[in-house]
Amino acid sequence: MPRLNLANRCFAAIVLCFAALPAVAGGSGISTLQTAVAHAMAGRRGAAVVVDVQSGRVLAAYHLDVAARRVVHPGSSIKPFTLLALLQAGKVDAHTALMCKRTVSIGGHKLDCTHPATPEPLVPASALAYSCNSYFTNVAMRLTPAQLRDSFVRSGFSSRTGLSPHEAAGNVALSHSLEELQLQAIGEWGISVTPLELLHGYRDLAALANSDPNGDLSPIFEGLQQSVTYGMGRMAQPDAPMKVAGKTGTALTDEGPWTHAWFAGYAPAEKPEIVLVVFLEKGHGGTDAASVAREIFAAFAVDHDAGVAESAKGARK
Repeated sequence: MPRLNLANRCFAAIVLCFAALPAVAGGSGISTLQTAVAHAMAGRRGAAVVVDVQSGRVLAAYHLDVAARRVVHPGSSIKPFTLLALLQAGKVDAHTALMCKRTVSIGGHKLDCTHPATPEPLVPASALAYSCNSYFTNVAMRLTPAQLRDSFVRSGFSSRTGLSPHEAAGNVALSHSLEELQLQAIGEWGISVTPLELLHGYRDLAALANSDPNGDLSPIFEGLQQSVTYGMGRMAQPDAPMKVAGKTGTALTDEGPWTHAWFAGYAPAEKPEIVLVVFLEKGHGGTDAASVAREIFAAFAVDHDAGVAESAKGARK
């Protein structure tokens, strides 16, 4: 009987997502993408939303109300925006290399690196791929508190996105010590976001990747691709030729000793068309959220490849 009840709850969650689809995706039927989102998130606490990079239109969603109103720390999913602040301020470039010290303890928080040990120094792209706390907490000290805060604010992390009529807004504080600055740089202090705000930020990154993939910000795009290729986000790569890009996050909470899990990213990695955020309430780690993202990306890859094949067939006629 308990198994039957769980199955019924999961089925009900899927039905609720389908029922909300016309208002979310603007269509009259259930898309393959919406089906994948509902299936991947069924029985989970949290939210998942997919939007079109070009138009910003919501294509699929699970618990859009949660995505609009839940405000929590982003954890390591904020690191691309820390790197953005550093690059734009001229504090690092693509070749800025540091050795990972592995052991990281800041403000009473033990934040040791969990990525594979490497004998080579890390540069921004590989540090992002490995989500290296040692790297980011060290280079963040090259920024002033105002530089980091203002860059986060420019990226939209204290503003409503307009994707939902009943949104909350996150907040970005000004750090008053090096420890606070370091923790803010890795999303563990002084910045709280909604899933929609994080989604909006990654949509902006995807648009930049489309417009200038080899410019001054290329370490961000390379790092997000490498994260899924070999780094901490590798569980997000579907079993498909299409490559995706993105970043995991495991965020400490102010409410208790648990964590929340994040994944945000886009596909295809080389020319983004969709952007996705997955937020798991009390998730064990970013890899959990990445696994949810993989199922959603897999569904998109099938539809995308079918569309490409159909276009090629039409061009041959």
